[in-house]
Amino acid sequence: MTTKFETGNVYTGKVTGIQPYGAFVALDEETQGLVHISEIQHGFVKDINEHLKVGDEVQVKLLSIDEAAGKMSLSIRATQEAPERPEPKKAPKKRQATTTVKTSSAPQEGFNTLKDKLQEWIEQSKK
Repeated sequence: MTTKFETGNVYTGKVTGIQPYGAFVALDEETQGLVHISEIQHGFVKDINEHLKVGDEVQVKLLSIDEAAGKMSLSIRATQEAPERPEPKKAPKKRQATTTVKTSSAPQEGFNTLKDKLQEWIEQSKK
């Protein structure tokens, strides 16, 4: 089937068909393989039709050959240089919350307790 094609080599092919799961690429008159959707480009591909169309000439790397099934796995992505990943941003350090607990039960100056305020509200509601 593929005596003239070797795994790991890069070839020029022509897109002959597009399916939701990948694109078929002909390497010559008798030989074609599949570029799986995950091998179209670096990053996520939602719709192959946004990247390829039938008749496009593409560079593909031969990933594997299944002689028994007569199938070839190809990759466009493997012929492209991977984009540099930006350094992950470090999350700012979280500050620990501090709580102050007063042990004194005496009300502070200028501070009315709920009990005191409640009595005041009851008086106001009667007016």
